[in-house]
Amino acid sequence: MDDELSRVAISIYQKAKKGNYYCGDSYYYKETENEFVCALADGLGSGEPAMDSSQAVMDIIEKYPELPIESIIKKCNEALLGKRGVVLGILKIDFNQNTYSYSSIGNIGVITIDQDGHRSRNIPLAGYLAGYPRKLRVSRGKAGEGMVFMMFSDGVQDRRLSAKHTSTRNVKFITEQYKQLYGENRDDDTTLIAMKYK
Repeated sequence: MDDELSRVAISIYQKAKKGNYYCGDSYYYKETENEFVCALADGLGSGEPAMDSSQAVMDIIEKYPELPIESIIKKCNEALLGKRGVVLGILKIDFNQNTYSYSSIGNIGVITIDQDGHRSRNIPLAGYLAGYPRKLRVSRGKAGEGMVFMMFSDGVQDRRLSAKHTSTRNVKFITEQYKQLYGENRDDDTTLIAMKYK
């Protein structure tokens, strides 16, 4: 799926684990006049119960996209009481300040590629959200024109997102290339979201 928003270009490749009808990964994104938010959650396990948990988190983010990341995650955590846990990544771009912030809990990966082609891979906090309080870490930086962000679930092996395949600023090419090369080898639910700040 591709979307040319006014400030962000986004392309998404998603497939359920081989043999599964339901995908346990859920995502949400929204661009407003002031900011862009994108979130990806992977429910623990697979199938419908995993999808139920990840979608519950997306419903919260859709309801409160304007809140700071820390507050959003706190609300997501509360929504998971009595459900399976999730791993979660949230990215925000502030158009007025030209800054970005993101947080990743569990094995949701985030890669940033700045205007000079410098790649940075985040180290997510270990664990998952499951209704109990936990520590958070939010990374922040300057968002420059043409900067690329990739967010992905553990069905994507980040070593396959090599510089050779992601040196382009074309987000559709990034997801299409990944789909063609690795789309059939799915031992887990797979979601790759590529975004460019225009």
